[in-house]
Amino acid sequence: MSTITVSPAPPEKIEPPRAIGPEHFVNRELSWLEFNARVLEEAEDDTNPLLERLKFLSIFSSNLDEFMMVRVSGVRSQMQGLADPEDRLPEQLSIHEQFQQVHARTHALVSRQYACLKDHVLPKLAEAGIRLVSPSELSGEQKAFIDEYFQQTVFPVLTPMAIDPSHPTPHLRSRGLYLAAIIEQKAYRPGAPKKLLAVVQLPTVLPRLIRVPGEADQFILLEQVVASRLGQLFGGSEILCWTSMRITRDADLDIDGDQVLHDLSEAVEEGLKALRHREVVRLEIAAGTNEKLLDQIRRPLGILAPELYEIDGPLDLTAFTDWYANLDRYPQLRDEPFTPRRPPGLEEGADVFRTIRKRDVLIHHPYESFQCVVDFLHAAAEDPDVLAIKQTLYRAGSESPVIRALINAAEKGKNVTAVVELLARFDEQSNVKWARQMERAGVHVVYGFVNLKTHCKVTLVVRREGEKLRRYVHVGTGNYNSATARIYTDFGLFTRRRKFGEDATALFNFLTSYSYGHTWQRFTVSPQDLQRRILELIARETERARSGAGGRIIAKLNALVDPEVIEALYRASQAGVPIDLLIRGSCCLRPGIPGISETIRVLSILDRFLEHSRVYVFGQGDDADVLLASAYWMPRNFRRRVELMFPLIEPMLKRRMLHRILPTLLADNVKAREMQADGTYHRVEREPAAPLLRAQLKFLTDAQTVDFENEVPD
Repeated sequence: MSTITVSPAPPEKIEPPRAIGPEHFVNRELSWLEFNARVLEEAEDDTNPLLERLKFLSIFSSNLDEFMMVRVSGVRSQMQGLADPEDRLPEQLSIHEQFQQVHARTHALVSRQYACLKDHVLPKLAEAGIRLVSPSELSGEQKAFIDEYFQQTVFPVLTPMAIDPSHPTPHLRSRGLYLAAIIEQKAYRPGAPKKLLAVVQLPTVLPRLIRVPGEADQFILLEQVVASRLGQLFGGSEILCWTSMRITRDADLDIDGDQVLHDLSEAVEEGLKALRHREVVRLEIAAGTNEKLLDQIRRPLGILAPELYEIDGPLDLTAFTDWYANLDRYPQLRDEPFTPRRPPGLEEGADVFRTIRKRDVLIHHPYESFQCVVDFLHAAAEDPDVLAIKQTLYRAGSESPVIRALINAAEKGKNVTAVVELLARFDEQSNVKWARQMERAGVHVVYGFVNLKTHCKVTLVVRREGEKLRRYVHVGTGNYNSATARIYTDFGLFTRRRKFGEDATALFNFLTSYSYGHTWQRFTVSPQDLQRRILELIARETERARSGAGGRIIAKLNALVDPEVIEALYRASQAGVPIDLLIRGSCCLRPGIPGISETIRVLSILDRFLEHSRVYVFGQGDDADVLLASAYWMPRNFRRRVELMFPLIEPMLKRRMLHRILPTLLADNVKAREMQADGTYHRVEREPAAPLLRAQLKFLTDAQTVDFENEVPD
């Protein structure tokens, strides 16, 4: 069994604290781009299977879309004086410098992305039998197939649009893929211009990658099929030049609570409609586009020079998720499949309530099955002794067995309450749909608060047992989403402890009726207490170090942005507290600065699964406080969200976290990168004689071979 080592060691002599200034903070946007650069590194890593590399190229594109729609659009609005920043970091860059540097770094990363695709991934996939072909490479039989496919399937759903004074510029959808062309009419028509701009949107209802018949797996892009037939679409015109293009619009949905008079779901739907007409913040266009055509596209959109991305390859690489999802006959090009473990007592058909009565159960997803959570809800729905079920829902997904279980319970007469967060970004429409479907089934649906996102993850089941009522609670670090639970790492805790049940009841009363006054026993909740409690625990470890009693901090987070917490960590480091931070994404703290952060190490693990769990440890040894949470350390999580932090109480579970899980993550020398003081990341250097340790691979192996329940005596 491993133990947590203290690294780096505190300095022998602690110098007087240095002042903390703007130079000690990393810009949030640039830090996020370094995270996406680490995603790109996984695509560039030739030790990863080919389809996994293609998956990372797709994830890079998807991440970048969201970044442009939300973060870069905010920087643009601030630069134009249209908005104020929500959270100010004490950094040195002006808003104009941020805008320029963000786009410069993004351009460099996109160039690397397409070099990886064209020079490495696609050629190697072609060698393996998966080819992306151009129209000129098609055989006669394949051309005939494409001709028929176009006539029967594509042509009927296309709408060619010429743009002139009587046909104004059509609305271009964000992230829609278009072909644009300059066309010249062959025959004169009175009142019509001789040359004009024309566009056609590629239909999203059709596959982007079209498989053509043949022995190998060959595919052609939909835009190439349509482009070669533009003359047919614009009959009577000559196609002088054409290009493919894609725009990205500002998509930061902001609902003003003071203006929501009746139904929040209706306000969200209206807000989603308004997003369709937001400003364009990025234009992607095929490299080598004719200058006159480019000017006619760019000018009406108001695109600034850095926002133009000339792409040497297919636009929008998220389309290649089709290959990753559907080409199952190439197992050698993928990571090995695995079957998540079910903990003892939570096997299929087990009495889950009996198991949870005996002990707390910690689930480590995806190594341990999310089906345990679904089964818990199904058991609650079917059990005649269960009286009530209450649950928060942030991202339930498009197909949700969790929501099906809640609907089933309501239809069986249970008292079911669902607190649905309608403003979960990019899941708004799905959440509105689920909310209405649950309401029709008899679920009591509550939307939480207009100005506070409900981000905590908690389920409460109230069960009659003899003459008493017993409360069973599930709390977690991840969403109740069965799809992401297979690819995100998270923790879930089942417990029937009385104080957890009382706190869960009070939390739901707060969410459904603004009920205040409860004294929290096990939960720490934002926006009330979470930041204050984190700062108290950091200060406690700081004082322990100053007094010679030692101190220790470990935090596993998605992001570290909050300036007050960063300054508190700097003070703790100056006092000599060893601090290990496992931060997947943005980190605005600079580690390793002499006199400021010498005892702080920041690691980021990018691997097969998205590191999504949040764990905080304050103290040394088995007596340390081990806390799990829905929140990471950002101002929005502390002030504008309802978040939840809760402790591991059962000694066996604490020891599992302290002696097995966290030491494994901290010792990763394959997929871990270490942050430098300048904000860059380098792969962790492995000692020549040290064995390879890939944390996620070890967890996968352990899930099949280790009996965690009996490893450490209770």
